Amino acid sequence: MRPPVLVLTATFGPRHILSLEWRWEEGRRSGALPELRTVIGQGLLPEEWLQNGAIPDSAILRDLEAAEFASTTLQLLRGLAGVRVQTQGDIPDYRELTGVPLLTVTTVPSERHDWFNLGVTVTVDGRTIPFVPLFRALAKGRRKLLMVNGSYMTLNHPAFEPLRELINEAKDIAEWETGPVISRYQTELWSDFEDLADEAVPAVTWRAQLAEARKDSPHRIDTPQGLRAELRPYQAEGLGWLAFLWRHQLGGILADDMGLGKTVQCLGLIQHATETGSASSPFLVVAPTSVVPNWVSESMRFTPGLVVREIAATQAKSGVDLAAVAAGADILVTSYALLRLDFDAYQSIAVNTGWAGLILDEAQFVKNPASRVHECALDLDIRFKLAVTGTPMENSLTELRALFTIVAPGLFASSARFEAEYVRPIEMPAVGITRGVGAGNSEQVAAGLRSKRLAKLRSRIRPYMMRRTKELVAAELPAKQEQTLTIHLAPEHRALYDVYLQRERQKLLHLLDDMERNRFVVFRSLTLLRILALDASLLDEEYSHIPSSKLDALFEQLDEVLAEGHRALVFSQFTSYLKKAAARLDAAGVAYVYLDGSTRQRAEVINEFKSGTAPVFLISLKAGGFGLNLTEADYVFLLDPWWNPATEEQAIDRTHRIGQTKNVMVYRLIAADTIEEKVMKLKQRKAILFDAVIDDEALFSSALSETDIRELLS
Repeated sequence: MRPPVLVLTATFGPRHILSLEWRWEEGRRSGALPELRTVIGQGLLPEEWLQNGAIPDSAILRDLEAAEFASTTLQLLRGLAGVRVQTQGDIPDYRELTGVPLLTVTTVPSERHDWFNLGVTVTVDGRTIPFVPLFRALAKGRRKLLMVNGSYMTLNHPAFEPLRELINEAKDIAEWETGPVISRYQTELWSDFEDLADEAVPAVTWRAQLAEARKDSPHRIDTPQGLRAELRPYQAEGLGWLAFLWRHQLGGILADDMGLGKTVQCLGLIQHATETGSASSPFLVVAPTSVVPNWVSESMRFTPGLVVREIAATQAKSGVDLAAVAAGADILVTSYALLRLDFDAYQSIAVNTGWAGLILDEAQFVKNPASRVHECALDLDIRFKLAVTGTPMENSLTELRALFTIVAPGLFASSARFEAEYVRPIEMPAVGITRGVGAGNSEQVAAGLRSKRLAKLRSRIRPYMMRRTKELVAAELPAKQEQTLTIHLAPEHRALYDVYLQRERQKLLHLLDDMERNRFVVFRSLTLLRILALDASLLDEEYSHIPSSKLDALFEQLDEVLAEGHRALVFSQFTSYLKKAAARLDAAGVAYVYLDGSTRQRAEVINEFKSGTAPVFLISLKAGGFGLNLTEADYVFLLDPWWNPATEEQAIDRTHRIGQTKNVMVYRLIAADTIEEKVMKLKQRKAILFDAVIDDEALFSSALSETDIRELLS
């Protein structure tokens, strides 16, 4: 008696469609139908096909599913005793390619600046894989690829990882609309290709840049003849790096610590470009309004042979044509405000006669990608762009990306991709699963991912950012000693502060659930508590009878400091408080100089302190915290803390910089048991991210958040 046979009819259709139909074939003497699983076996067919019991379900397979079934499962079914396979239609030559992929990667110049067309050839088992379907499969995250001829292959091989990474990074880049490209700033990604590809051939025009970018430091150049400065070794190295960027028309960030002479290095580059004949048009220098005069004076001092001109007003206000001023100049210095207001005029010069390069001094002014001035710096049609700042990142990695978007287009992809790739793993790692199925050492996993992404980020930015710290290159700089003076409020002042603290805390805590909507109210309350921690009379003159413990402590220190012949800088964020300090100095008969945002003739005020004998300089943190060289002072008093550590360091570095010959003493006056102590703790946390990314140490937190504010109110 012949047992029943399970018959599979496999019909092969066009475009890799495979139809499967099952039936039992019973002879005249066939017995009862056998149990289906005893015929098919375990695991050969999907479990869901076997639910009906009598025969497997019919199915229609497409593309890769059809190919895998035809090349593997169908052959196994043919070998089963109780199964007969019959086919209809033309059977494609389905075959899995299992050899090691051989990659050849090439680049050729494209019509767009800073981009190369990317060519990738993949060969497996002697067959060349078409790049377009390979590209699409990788972009969609597929695990395997089916070719038109019926062969297929896995895409999980390590050789495809750098290509997959490039595609992921570039998903949102408009340049990819016409085909795959690679930015000439992505030198580290190209290195990944070279490590895994069997052959990598960069474009001829890219080879010199790649070779030089891989060195620990670029070739040094001779000090330009017209530079009237004796460069320190690290400054000569910095000039060589700037010349490397200039030679290849690459942008970058000069991020040396404050006070190490970034301006003279930039002037050295301009002098070098002028003497070598590689600059036929002026360099445009953009700086904060308060720093513009300093750039002019430093240019005249260090590069007297260059023609430097200053723009002090808009074309409409001055009645002077910007193009006429730029004509014949080597350096044109303007402010961020004027660049924003007269952008069309600056862009017209860029298009018509050209700028040699753009130098953005104190480049933290363009760190906000939503601001108009960032947009102007980004859109200005100048190929060579250099950002100069001691604080390339103050609150978040997004600020660093914003700067690189200007100076190194294509180094990073969209903001959303950057957020997922770097910001979240580094700034706010998720804790993951801690209990139950799938649990593991989540903190260890998060730390490992964070470390990996930090290393990747550093490797990406390494060729295009140079940073040296004072500790590293200026060991001869006199010591800087910092001390926190804890100030206890007078009893009546303490009682008043506690009343307002409780009132503001109750008002704010329920508003923090919608931080964006209530941000103005929240910061207004925080500011109220900060000024109340300074002086009760800042809140209302009716409290002027309450002693100002902090001013009393300041003048106790100043009496001793001035008696010994020292000079001091006194910083506060509140001009109303600085004016109270000025009134105390007037009453004591102590000469001083005063600078805040409303001060006219800033250069004259600064020179008055530098060349005069007034022992005290009162400065608002916002107006004078950057761009000034005040090494005549050797004492610094910070009357109120700020949660951004970079802001305070900038203020301190007005005097602790190259040229200082005396030890620098820094005093922070902090009111005990007030919001100021909370600000200090928050500031310490914020300092860690900068070290992690820029100075290669540990990790940090993001900008001022709801959690931070709750901590300030605790």
